[in-house]
Amino acid sequence: MLSNSSKTHETFFASAANEVTGGINKKYYGFKEYFSLKQINKQLAEENALLKNQLISNYDIPDTSVLVVTDSLIRDTLNRPRKYTYLPAKVVGNSVVSNANFLMLERGSKQGIQIDMGVVSPQGIVGVVREVSENYCKVMSLLHHNSGVSAMLQKSKSSGDIFWDGNDPHFVTMRKVSKSANVKIGDTVVTSTYSSNYPSDIMIGTVVEVKPDPAASFNNLKLKTTTNFFNIQYVYVIKNTRYDEQTSLSNKKDAKQP
Repeated sequence: MLSNSSKTHETFFASAANEVTGGINKKYYGFKEYFSLKQINKQLAEENALLKNQLISNYDIPDTSVLVVTDSLIRDTLNRPRKYTYLPAKVVGNSVVSNANFLMLERGSKQGIQIDMGVVSPQGIVGVVREVSENYCKVMSLLHHNSGVSAMLQKSKSSGDIFWDGNDPHFVTMRKVSKSANVKIGDTVVTSTYSSNYPSDIMIGTVVEVKPDPAASFNNLKLKTTTNFFNIQYVYVIKNTRYDEQTSLSNKKDAKQP
């Protein structure tokens, strides 16, 4: 009655009603946005995979000085065939407390996953696929005593291999780094060109300590991993289209050897 009888009261009550409904709507959409985060994260992972698949580093030119072969691989605008493909996957299991840690991904053979494919997070490497079922795969984490990754210092290109001692999940060791390499605290370590599981220059960690080996001409480097293994939710599985060719030739014994 007051609202209908006076413009002043009508304005006051309308303003008050808008304030109340606006607050309710804000809270409602806040809750709705929170419960939509799962779907949003999935969409972001798919979009990132699409962007990663467009990187120039995913394409490589084979040596065609003897024979030119036209294959059916996807090519970029410069006619370079694709070497690496990124496949997004959701993490449904992860361990960090033992000395033999694994992750479980919700993506398997039906979705293109194969054994020995490398796995990375948006921050750096995660591990290598070791077992595959139709819709899931098991990944040997970088935090595993049998994990081995070929690495190099980004600045000097000096190589070494990555080892985890089973202690702190935030740190790994880079072994057999030449003492001639001018290593400094904070230097970046990435995957090397020798790796068949990963493209080169994928982040592994940063140097926090240099440990000289008195019995050899090498240094051991303590690295802080760029991947936080405590909160991994989405990763990318990397398919190397030339993996079988590269590894079979690498493992082939010299016929002249006894």
